Parts: sequence; C-alpha cells; structure tokens
Amino acid sequence: MHKADEKFEVVLLEKKECTYSYFADPMYVFMDQEYNQYEIEADSMGDALNYLEDAMAIDVVFYDGRAISLELPTVVVREITYTEPAVRGDTSGKVLKPATISTGFSIPVPLFCEIGDNIEIDTRTNEYRSRVN
Repeated sequence: MHKADEKFEVVLLEKKECTYSYFADPMYVFMDQEYNQYEIEADSMGDALNYLEDAMAIDVVFYDGRAISLELPTVVVREITYTEPAVRGDTSGKVLKPATISTGFSIPVPLFCEIGDNIEIDTRTNEYRSRVN
C-alpha cells in the first residue's frame, strides 16, 4: 500500500457543558441545561473523580451522540478537609505536606495551608497552585 492510498477516518467529538447530578453505580450522571441526562461509566472518568463535586459544571465529551468522557477545567478550587499541623522549625519554602480536599483526594500542599483553607489546584498536573480567600 502506498502512502497516497492510505485512508484516514475523521473522528468528530462534541462538547457540551453539563452539571454533575449523582452517582448511580457504576455510572456518573450529568444533566445539560435542557434537563437531558447523560451517563458516563466510572472507568471513563479518569482524574475527574479527584475533583468532582455535586452540581459542578463540567464539559462532557460526546462521540456519535454518546457521552464518553469529561474535560476538567484547568483550575479548580477545593477546601482542605484534613492536613497535619506544620512541623515547627522548618522554614524552607519548598517543604510540602499531604492534604485531603473535600472530594477525598490527597495532594501535597505548602506547610502554611490548614484545614478550612480553599486552594487552587491545576487539574492537568494535580498540583497545588495557590491559597485563595
């Protein structure tokens, strides 16, 4: 087969903003503005599970009219629900400690972050970006 004879199939993906509604094992259910419901299997959720909260607006990706995955926002803000107290005497700026956010996901945060703080997280890298008010 010559290079000129190769055929390529174009795959069209569509995106629609939806809101997370509920979990119906093993499916996550999302609703669009017209109240249409779409289900996505838990196995297709990927890193979205780390940040998914009730009523969260998120882009659902469709192929051939079927919801197949999610596209997370680049940055999300989540509350720290658990972290250990900072160790006194360690003043270097690069020391991190584990923190659990409101979804149950754990990420490293700077020592000054405390329970109840809201933090920005880069969903592409799963890294702390900053503390927000």
